[in-house]
Amino acid sequence: MDQLIPLVNKLQDVFGAIGHSSIDLPQITVVGSQSAGKSSVLEHIVGRDFLPRGTGICTRRPLVLQLYNTSNNSYHDNSDNNNNNNNNNTNEEWGEFLHIPGKRFYNFNEIRDEITLETDRLTGTNKGISNKSINLKIYSPNVLNLTLVDLPGITKVPTGDQPENVEEQIRLMCLEFISNPNAIILAVTAANQDIANSDGLKLARMVDPDGIRTVGVLTKVDIMDHGTDCCDILSNNIIPLRRGYIAVINRSQKDIQDNVSIKQALLKEQNFFNTHQKYRTIINQCGTSNLTKTLNYILVHHIKECLPDIRNKVITMLNDVNTNMASLGESPLSNSSELGKTLLRLISLFSNNFRNIVEGNDMATMNNLSYNSNEQKEIYGGARIAYIFNELFVNKTIQQMNPFEGLEDVDIRTAIANANGVKGASIFLAQQAFEFLVRKQIERLKEPGLQCIEYVFDELKRMTYHADCKDISRFPLLRDSIYEVVNRLLRNCMIPTQEMITNLIQIEMGYINTSHPDFSGGKNAVDSVNKKLNNNNNNNVTNNPNNNNNNNNPNNNNSVVSPNANVTTTNTNPISNNNNNNNI
Repeated sequence: MDQLIPLVNKLQDVFGAIGHSSIDLPQITVVGSQSAGKSSVLEHIVGRDFLPRGTGICTRRPLVLQLYNTSNNSYHDNSDNNNNNNNNNTNEEWGEFLHIPGKRFYNFNEIRDEITLETDRLTGTNKGISNKSINLKIYSPNVLNLTLVDLPGITKVPTGDQPENVEEQIRLMCLEFISNPNAIILAVTAANQDIANSDGLKLARMVDPDGIRTVGVLTKVDIMDHGTDCCDILSNNIIPLRRGYIAVINRSQKDIQDNVSIKQALLKEQNFFNTHQKYRTIINQCGTSNLTKTLNYILVHHIKECLPDIRNKVITMLNDVNTNMASLGESPLSNSSELGKTLLRLISLFSNNFRNIVEGNDMATMNNLSYNSNEQKEIYGGARIAYIFNELFVNKTIQQMNPFEGLEDVDIRTAIANANGVKGASIFLAQQAFEFLVRKQIERLKEPGLQCIEYVFDELKRMTYHADCKDISRFPLLRDSIYEVVNRLLRNCMIPTQEMITNLIQIEMGYINTSHPDFSGGKNAVDSVNKKLNNNNNNNVTNNPNNNNNNNNPNNNNSVVSPNANVTTTNTNPISNNNNNNNI
């Protein structure tokens, strides 16, 4: 049973080191208004003066205080060999901070100074507050195993660098700790004020309305008005709590100024309750020693109740971690040569995966994508790049382009007029006008070409992430570095690719090759026009039966364009109204 609290403290240290707690651990959380005496109660429990003091708010960060009893001498075996102060004396007392591992503070004034320095490090020196906790362990033969959390006292008016809503912030901070269903709430209230106005009990009732896990502590009992006492509160007659109330007496400010030690104050407290006419009848509910024993008893049995649930959660977390560790594989060797081989192997594996995706041989990635209904309907990798080239660029862009788009008749006439200059109208089309108009249309191919490069670049980046594998995922920094290097390489290669496309367009614009077999020259253009005209005439004759007689009339001569001549032969009667007479 004595090892339950240290066991929970170890879990608390682990969660404190990683920055968050995945399990609600049992602990005693101290709440109350400012200057209610919370810190003094903790000092009396420890028996040493070690907490910051002063006017106004003193506790500005949560202090997780873990007490370890060293009577069995088990904690001296872990002492620092370089520390000359440790002589394995069972009467020694020291403190250790979680943020300074391995260092022991045998001087409790140094513990106070370190708490102040660590508080100022996050909150500043002008009364700022923070919800980041300070973890302190105190080892002493004079304490019982306990875990206490000292929270900032609730204040009404902001001072120094405190925000205007400081009261709300402190309340939210306190609620964050006491909302833990496994936390015991130690509500500290000054006995010389109305218990109904207690901020500590008000906060406790918000999360524990039935008072099941709340312990009331009444301070300043010795300075109550003469003729009054708190026996009714201790008897649970005013605001009942399942775990009851305990009255204590702390050192006054005058006692601190007179250097009255805590041991002397504890003796003075014991004498007060033993000699008081009413309190001596309920002495088991009075005094710091009874408070410490009660808290230890409550915490141990509370941990015992919560232990099965904590154990199940720890086992579940351990299984999850073991599963994740197993998925990462074996640890690489620490030998530098082996590490180099491992690095080369992983980079080669990534390169092979990338090449397989381009060539369509990556069946593992295809199987992974098949489980995703959205990606299963999409092509990726080399097939996607082929689709970009053949479909998006050629069929849906180049083939759909109208060569005369953006080319109006007025543009053609203007180009011809500019090419003829002062000579005016010409029988033949000037070569300069033709090339000017053609260059303008060729330049339209540049934008689709550059857009095609962007599509391919995006797909290559996408393939980079698909080339990842389980072995590389074990090393997140290496994986991110590979992504960064590959993406930078692709982007660097995109610049000369864009320049190449631009140069190709400029080459085509620089020389118009009219001798190319695919180019329709003057002769081919005339043949194409005659062919279309003959097809139209044949269709008209077929569709009009009245034209059969006219076809037998030798005087009815249709215009025919000779493929080898530049003149047009027409009907002998130039004034004839024959519908079959076509002039070109």
